[in-house]
Amino acid sequence: MTDDLDDPQWLSAAALGRAYASGEVSPVEIAEGLLGRIEALDAKVNAFCVIDSGATIAQAEASQDRWMAGAPLSPLDGVPVAIKDLLVTKGWPTLRGSRTVEKDQPWGDDAPSVARLREAGAVFIGKTTTPEFGFKGTNDNTLTGTTRNPWDLSKTPGGSSGGSSAALAAGFAPLALGTDGGGSVRIPASFTGTYALKPSFGRVAAWPLSPFGTLAHVGPMTRTVEDAALLLNEMAKPDARDWYQVPNTVPDFLAALEQGVKGARIAYCPTLGWAKGVDPEVAEAVRHAALAFQALGAQVDEVDPPLEDPSEIFRTLWFGAAGQYLGPLPEEKKALLDPWLRHMVEEGLKYDLPRFFEAQLARGRYGAAMRQWMEHFDFILTPATAVPAFGVDRMSPGDTDPYWLWMPWTPFSYPFNLTQQPACSINGGFTSAGLPIGLQIVGRMFDDAGVLRAARAFEAAHPEHHRTAPGF
Repeated sequence: MTDDLDDPQWLSAAALGRAYASGEVSPVEIAEGLLGRIEALDAKVNAFCVIDSGATIAQAEASQDRWMAGAPLSPLDGVPVAIKDLLVTKGWPTLRGSRTVEKDQPWGDDAPSVARLREAGAVFIGKTTTPEFGFKGTNDNTLTGTTRNPWDLSKTPGGSSGGSSAALAAGFAPLALGTDGGGSVRIPASFTGTYALKPSFGRVAAWPLSPFGTLAHVGPMTRTVEDAALLLNEMAKPDARDWYQVPNTVPDFLAALEQGVKGARIAYCPTLGWAKGVDPEVAEAVRHAALAFQALGAQVDEVDPPLEDPSEIFRTLWFGAAGQYLGPLPEEKKALLDPWLRHMVEEGLKYDLPRFFEAQLARGRYGAAMRQWMEHFDFILTPATAVPAFGVDRMSPGDTDPYWLWMPWTPFSYPFNLTQQPACSINGGFTSAGLPIGLQIVGRMFDDAGVLRAARAFEAAHPEHHRTAPGF
């Protein structure tokens, strides 16, 4: 998290680009250094499920040749990126954290976001762990085991993009790709003190389409807001395989990054009107963040949207999709699933078409009401998660019904998958135990640049939040 060339594992993507251009460091040096760091330390964290040193070094060597010739493909040429194991990657298996996926098959395609980064010359450092098919908010599976939080190895990094966030927090890569169907880039960013953006739905192309349909987003995960903007510049480029993708009217997400939030209208929503069990230290950190935005020149009003808890809508769509996607598996394959995932699949199979259709209609009404309410505000400010990171052996922080898995402690994330708005998590401070606290900033639909700008203003005002995990 510095520009110090004596500590290259913490260089940002932007700093690496400058160092490559000046010749102070090379893509091969960085790739070799990070691979060595992963070999030495990832046994403690378990962030990666695929490492292919030969392929990584070959990409770095090709990038080095381009920089030496003065012909880099993009500002991200030679920059290492970690890829969540839900995103198909040419030449590498994508097992989705599941024993039901056959490893021995052709792996000949890149997901759109992966393809855009390959075209940009990024160096793929490895694939990161995920809970099975990304179904929960913690990060373990029966195939590759449990991923731990670099801030405290007894804690979870969150999920389902927990491997990507852990890799960032441990200094294994400056960039990572994640997916978010109900909070899956924001939850782990909150728990690991990193940055993640769930873009507006359709901003980043997805293929194959997620079984969770239009709830699912592909997003950049980084250690700095600037790096997220750089990454989104490449990820948002078009791919005809996703017919949901919208035309990108923001060719450069860096352009307005430093314009601040003076005059912006912000709704500070401590509970969104329904969230329960918000940790007092989390609540206090978000309150201080609201005051910080006010000091930066924004108009901040403490107000909750006049909307009801949409958890039943989300639950129906989430469980129903899981049932339809995995229900057809033969019994011998179902027996290999995580028991809680199988339970969710069986429950989802009970949902009939009228129930699912009514949930879709209710989602439409909820999204329309939220969009109308946001005509009065530029941004919403909430906790990213109701709690800080908890024990690595748990699916929830307390005695909540495990059947719900993660929804009781993530009441701030899934509503914005329903509405498809851009939303990010940025580190908003630390608990008394030294664990990061995530701050969520939500923008109007398609105002991804605005969310990045607001996050950057907060980041610049609070450099003390920008630190590394102890021991890493």
